[in-house]
Amino acid sequence: MGTPQLEFDGDVEDRIYRYVERNGSATREEVRDAVRVAESAGAKPPRSGTEPAARLPVAECNERVDALLDAGRLTERDGSLYVEPDAEAETHEADEFEYVVRPADEDDREAVAALVREVADEGAIVVDARVADAIQRDGALVRLNERESRMVFVAERHAEGDDADDSGEILGWVHLQGFELPARSHTAELTVGVAPEYREQGVGSTLLERGMAWADDDGCVKVYQSLPATNEEALDLLDEHGWDREATRADHYEVGDEFVDEVQLAKRLDG
Repeated sequence: MGTPQLEFDGDVEDRIYRYVERNGSATREEVRDAVRVAESAGAKPPRSGTEPAARLPVAECNERVDALLDAGRLTERDGSLYVEPDAEAETHEADEFEYVVRPADEDDREAVAALVREVADEGAIVVDARVADAIQRDGALVRLNERESRMVFVAERHAEGDDADDSGEILGWVHLQGFELPARSHTAELTVGVAPEYREQGVGSTLLERGMAWADDDGCVKVYQSLPATNEEALDLLDEHGWDREATRADHYEVGDEFVDEVQLAKRLDG
């Protein structure tokens, strides 16, 4: 999955972006505290090998942040800065409810990780345990830098009336991870999952299609996923969407007390 070639007007904007991107989100005050600059003229210089000690002046910090917002590098919501993934929310309808598929943000971290683990515990998508670890361990849910691309979309329920308490519930996710190795920079690993009570209503297909569209727009040539052979529901979903079964590795997983084959699937996006 292609990683962005990042160019900034200056070193300060570069460091602001990288701080927000690395941490997932930050307030303007946190940016001011983290991105230090050289002391003003006449001040005692820092010791050799130390970082500049002065905080950004408020006006300059706001100017630099606003430039990143105007350039589409960052977005700002409820007083926090986030990396701008250049993807819009889309509304969809199931038989009994309405939901939105949107880029995940840092407020979704715990809910997404919990849902990923729930699906992983079923033995449905074994690699999801690793995905959940990465989501909770890493500093950001979405990564966009020269070495790494990670994108997560979530399906979020919107409800009215008697079901209003369910509004904001995360129903499912799709996760794409690009790789920095040159030999694999054209590929991305995809996982997708839906909470058990919301399956068989088109949510998985919608998430899969959104993830594949993102990968295609990002210059990815091949998306792949590995599944236990026992996950017939997910295998059927990928078959329906034109994925190829490339290989099977016998007894590759241990699910419960049984050895289970791994099915390796992929889909090319270059026509």
